[in-house]
Amino acid sequence: MLIKVENLKKEYCTGEVVTKVLRGLDFIIEEKEFVAIMGPSGSGKSTLMHILGFLDRATSGNYEFEGQDVGKLEEDDLAELRNKKVGFVFQSFNLLPRTTVLENVKLPLIYSENKKDLDKRAEEVLKKVGLSHRAHHLSNQLSGGEKQRVAIGRALINNPEIIFADEPTGNLDSVSGVQIMKILQNLNKEGKTVILVTHETYTSEHAKRIIHIVDGKIVSDSNVNNRRKAQDGEVLK
Repeated sequence: MLIKVENLKKEYCTGEVVTKVLRGLDFIIEEKEFVAIMGPSGSGKSTLMHILGFLDRATSGNYEFEGQDVGKLEEDDLAELRNKKVGFVFQSFNLLPRTTVLENVKLPLIYSENKKDLDKRAEEVLKKVGLSHRAHHLSNQLSGGEKQRVAIGRALINNPEIIFADEPTGNLDSVSGVQIMKILQNLNKEGKTVILVTHETYTSEHAKRIIHIVDGKIVSDSNVNNRRKAQDGEVLK
């Protein structure tokens, strides 16, 4: 068991106003799963991803990661988990625009103790996402789909156990979106746990399991029986 969540709640307080974002979630995610967390805007799915990825803390409830009670961990412990266990891919790419593709991919290792063969490791992940030929281009010279592939490469550089992808196709054209889903499916085949956040039904159907959240509550949690396999030439609908 990789992740276990019990009665997880998240609230934000502004003065006397309390906004309930997550309202008591319960689920388990096993190693090597490909799970889509799906819901409309404002449903709480991105907040949940931030908690699962050690970027935020729950207000109450329990979150266990590999048997550890995350709520009892110090900030330094959470930072170490983020660095060693997790890779993030966001809708907005978050690349440095006047920096080469290779340098962008190496960024998570700048402060790492393990700096051996940085260029070689970066080149390997660029090959995995099909961008070896763009290694020395500036990131602002790339298409949207290429930028997202760089972002995936950056997420892979520390060889994490989990990839969190928050609306990874949201800023892309349909063909590029399918390429990104194909990469995520291949990473899952190689043994990575992939947790995808999306509001798009078509995109979520590339996962193996869909957790559907509405108004901070899980309304369904089911396996995808007719899973979409991302194919070259396919377009996201």
